[in-house]
Amino acid sequence: MPRPSPKKVPMREQPPEERIKNFNEVPLGYTPEEAIQEAKRCLQCKEPPCVKGCPVEIDIPGFIKAIAEGDFKRAIHILKEKNSLPAICGRVCPQEDQCEKLCTLSKIGEPVAIGRLERFAADWEAEQGDVEIPEIPPPTGKRVAVVGSGPAGLTVASDLAKMGHEVVIFEALHKPGGVLMYGIPEFRLPKRIVEREVDYVKKLGVKIITSFVVGKTKTVDELLQEYDAVFIGTGAGLPWFMGIPGENYNGIYSANEYLTRVNLMKAYLFPEYDTPVVRGERVAVIGGGNVAMDAARTALRLGAKKSMIIYRRSRNPSTLPCR
Repeated sequence: MPRPSPKKVPMREQPPEERIKNFNEVPLGYTPEEAIQEAKRCLQCKEPPCVKGCPVEIDIPGFIKAIAEGDFKRAIHILKEKNSLPAICGRVCPQEDQCEKLCTLSKIGEPVAIGRLERFAADWEAEQGDVEIPEIPPPTGKRVAVVGSGPAGLTVASDLAKMGHEVVIFEALHKPGGVLMYGIPEFRLPKRIVEREVDYVKKLGVKIITSFVVGKTKTVDELLQEYDAVFIGTGAGLPWFMGIPGENYNGIYSANEYLTRVNLMKAYLFPEYDTPVVRGERVAVIGGGNVAMDAARTALRLGAKKSMIIYRRSRNPSTLPCR
């Protein structure tokens, strides 16, 4: 067996000088040939450490082996046995700190591009226009209310539906998806991908009710009178402020408000949508995580001449560059 390449198969993407002028998705995905080439790098470990790093314990060697053999349909079936949101997870799940971090190939070079291959399989299925719905067992008679339609709520709802339970998701905003819809920018996770995955969850039998604020429209106690169980998946959407002078001035946003205005009020389609959001020429973002990077990159695309990251720790690769 030939020694696998120490490098991942590169993924094509928009050049920096082009992508800072639009909100189109930056990575362009693998072709079937590229996906097969990358999948063949997998060592097919007998005791795969990558699976231990996956929160939902996907059979990672199994779906990658199917891709390597050109059996993309089997690959997506294996993925969806444990994960109903593969197109989303393939794009924004932190594989570098989970499955890929434990990949055996990391000892000699770069790990297998597990996330890219997951994205490929999900997108391939969608392109075929033939998304299969698994056989749902007979109804158990149990009813479950899920509060929040973000990644946690969608995952719990889909898993429960596949067990035969009746599931209803209650979402406060007017569109389902939670942080996937209002928090992550279009260029990193297109809305059409979120809508596609939400549609799959609906086809499993899950009902989604939007513009329903649990705690005001109905309380959890009231839901418990109608449902056998309630799952609360409201996420971490509320911002944390620093308590410093000036943070309530005009033109100062929490990342939550800024990204929500841009995403749900479609500021990225200006002037078609005249969203009330400040477009600064010099923008400073305090923080250095994913949300800070999303805000800084969004500001560039909205016309900022300079977008800066202000970070309390030392400089590291995750803060470079804001493109």
